[in-house]
Amino acid sequence: MESTRQKKVGRLIQKELAEIFRVETRNMFGGNMITVTVVRMSPDLMLAKVYLSVFPSDKQDEVLEMVNSTAGETRFYLGKKIGKQVKGIPELAFFIDDSLDYAERIENLLNS
Repeated sequence: MESTRQKKVGRLIQKELAEIFRVETRNMFGGNMITVTVVRMSPDLMLAKVYLSVFPSDKQDEVLEMVNSTAGETRFYLGKKIGKQVKGIPELAFFIDDSLDYAERIENLLNS
């Protein structure tokens, strides 16, 4: 279970990463819309597991590769934004959040 501090830092990182992706998507990610759905922090606050939702969903793997290839640059931008608020800038690990796809599959199964 996450502590209060982990949740606060996770929300801060989620908000700032969403802004970074909003500004940079036009340039770096081919215009695909990226939404930061959840950020889970490790207990020592030095690893952030970032879950992303990508639109259009058929390009998820391609966008995830691009995001992972620019993770160092993204971490640098994040450090510039939150460097005064946290002791250390966490390493970023990006994952695809497929919870919406899962919910849609369940709904389709229930309706058929």
